[in-house]
Amino acid sequence: MLGAAIPVTPLAERLRPQKFEDFVGQEHVLGAGRPLATLAKQRAIHSMILWGPPGSGKTTLARLFAANSDAHWIAISAVLAGVKDVREAIDEAKAQLPRQTVLFVDEVHRFNKAQQDAFLPHVESGMLTLIGATTENPAFEVNSALLSRTHVYVLHRLESHHVEEIARRALEATGEPFKFTDDALSLLVGLADGDARRALNTIEAVLRLGTFDLDVEVIERAAGQSFRHFDKGGDAFYDQISALHKAIRGSDPDASLYWFTRMIDGGCDPLYVARRLVRIATEDIGTADPRCLQLAIAARDAYHHLGSPEGELALAEAVLYFASVPKSNAVEVAFKRAKAFVRSQPSHPVPLRFRNAPTGLAKSLGHGDGYRYAHDEDDAFATGERYFPDEMADQQFYFPSERGVEKQIKARISKLRALNERAKR
Repeated sequence: MLGAAIPVTPLAERLRPQKFEDFVGQEHVLGAGRPLATLAKQRAIHSMILWGPPGSGKTTLARLFAANSDAHWIAISAVLAGVKDVREAIDEAKAQLPRQTVLFVDEVHRFNKAQQDAFLPHVESGMLTLIGATTENPAFEVNSALLSRTHVYVLHRLESHHVEEIARRALEATGEPFKFTDDALSLLVGLADGDARRALNTIEAVLRLGTFDLDVEVIERAAGQSFRHFDKGGDAFYDQISALHKAIRGSDPDASLYWFTRMIDGGCDPLYVARRLVRIATEDIGTADPRCLQLAIAARDAYHHLGSPEGELALAEAVLYFASVPKSNAVEVAFKRAKAFVRSQPSHPVPLRFRNAPTGLAKSLGHGDGYRYAHDEDDAFATGERYFPDEMADQQFYFPSERGVEKQIKARISKLRALNERAKR
């Protein structure tokens, strides 16, 4: 009851499923006929990497498989363990032979190559069955030799209905006569953001508040400040910035604002977004609307001056504007063409007429002779002049689009090129 002492063991640990039938979610690997379901039915186990977000059930699944196959269980955390701990786990596994041993390594991606290599031969021999849990892409973070000896199973973030089911079970399991509104339950599920452990921790905090009536205010007090999942150094970080970039490129202001808000809500540094907006302004908008680069820098400076939350509004303005204006990647494409061309060509000298003549010697060598000052000619254009090295033919790298300001740029460039062609005749 509420008046009784709250157990020291966290609620998430006390309610950890003890059989596969009680596990909620991950139907794509645990549903009928799916790989892990088949493995469980056979009461078998093999080395595997469980890759998924926090609170998706990685540790619970590992425990269930070890218990289901009657294997000895050893758990270590790659955050805290070193090679010495791995060796101790290996010795413990040897002492259990012929019984199978499951070595569960939480945050396995944090093990360096030497640590991973320490248990590689024992996994290969079958003395150890490794189950690694990671929130990072194992293709990038796990030793390729170890990866080739394991099966990788991808776990998904829990759906809202999964979290709701877990929350309802937890509320019932407390034995307390809780009353909760639909809004309160929706808020609890939303704050959990697909993480069952977070939902259970919030319920545990509710128990400490000493109330049976769960409304929105109680959930907010219990949850405190809760950030969405946003791993600032992992896949979620790059996936979300990629989504923001693509939504702006795709000219969807509402989706762009959504991803920007998701990142800010998740604790992303707004100045990182500001730097990306500078990149987007040059890569995806370019000369279709040259004001975007100025706006990106202005939004960054506004955030510098104001900080959060006021400065975030300037970034939001830039996000919405960028998503709404015409797009062109002509600048980026032109730059790539120019780089590829320059790398493939000799370093031709600068024609004498374009060289500076700051000294008498330079003038005597002909520097600047024959240079036509464009401002002195009609329309400030030296018709027929060439600005490439004399040893190479004219090139065209920049092809303006028919969108935004580039439409006007294209028309002017076409006009000037026509004047040059007439001058050659």
